[in-house]
Amino acid sequence: MTDHGSGAPALLRRRLAPEAHRSNALHPGAWWVWAIGLGTAASRTTNPLLIGLLIGVAGYVVAARRTSAPWAKSYGAFVKLGLVVIAIRLVFAIVLGSPIPGTHVVVTLPEVPLPDWAKGVRIGGRVTAEGLTFALYDGIRLAGLLICVGAANALASPSRLLKSLPGALYEVGVAVVVAMTFAPNLITDVQRLRAARRLRGRPDKGVRGLLQVGLPVLEGALERSVALAAAMDARGFGRTAPVPAGVRRATTALTLGGLMGVCVGTYGLLTAQGTSYGLSALAVGLLAALAGLRLGGRRSVRTRYRPDPWGVRAWLVAGSGVAVAGLMIWAASHDPAALHPGVVPLTAPTLPLWPAAAVLLGLLPAFVAPVPADSPASHAASAASAASEETS
Repeated sequence: MTDHGSGAPALLRRRLAPEAHRSNALHPGAWWVWAIGLGTAASRTTNPLLIGLLIGVAGYVVAARRTSAPWAKSYGAFVKLGLVVIAIRLVFAIVLGSPIPGTHVVVTLPEVPLPDWAKGVRIGGRVTAEGLTFALYDGIRLAGLLICVGAANALASPSRLLKSLPGALYEVGVAVVVAMTFAPNLITDVQRLRAARRLRGRPDKGVRGLLQVGLPVLEGALERSVALAAAMDARGFGRTAPVPAGVRRATTALTLGGLMGVCVGTYGLLTAQGTSYGLSALAVGLLAALAGLRLGGRRSVRTRYRPDPWGVRAWLVAGSGVAVAGLMIWAASHDPAALHPGVVPLTAPTLPLWPAAAVLLGLLPAFVAPVPADSPASHAASAASAASEETS
């Protein structure tokens, strides 16, 4: 007996998110645009419910679309780093005090007397619930920014991102990719050596264990560095084409001026007071930087083999992040009270409807981005397809 209904969902899933291969692989820049959009949205609010929803959206997309590559496992490290940031922010608020006035005293610590030139700074004293709540909200916002960056690191392939960089940034990109590639290898070497020492009945903790493990890891890292340098030298890395002096000066001026404009515009978008000039400064800076990078690419003699295309799915992924950022910026200007819950007096945060719906737009990559062949989502889709064939 044939079950025609069971094949329709599988066909719909294949149309929405086909299995990734060389011709339809998502451009790595789209993942970074999507993650920066989520990070911009997180920077516009201190509502822990909205930031938690943003973190959940980023985590769901990472779980659905990351591969089994070593660099794809960095998301957990960013989550742990976010928790550390929250803890440090709370410790600072307890030890150094908070500028937020409060009436609900949690504990009173012994206050250290400071000289007159340190007025405005205190160590110890009253710790209020309002100050702790403000510090917690601020720490959650910083953690959300870090986790969004971690999502981009877990989803975008460093080697493919390097290949997509302009020729003027190729050397810098190589250094960054080499550093990002060597870090997982160091962690793998440490785990392998510690496991070997445990199997031999030798200690792998403490100062002695650290020295016994650290030296072989350092030796292996140096050997890989020498081998990589020899391979790069054999392939002619660092060759440049002759460029006129006027073009070099124009390239430097456009690139530096454009990057400064990008920094100013990004800062304006991430702050509540800079929305008026942030977009214009960012647009002018991007245009100048792109012109400088275009001119700077003349000195690069390398070519790209089968460059990654920026297709419709890349536009959808990047557009979802931009939409989340734009809608959150609009909500912050029209209803700031919903995005910044008050701490004086203490009030419980509520989840605003329309900003939450805007955040959910960030889930679009989990449905339209191609499924990596070695991802859990691909295995689940294969199992579902096999089950539907058996019932047919």
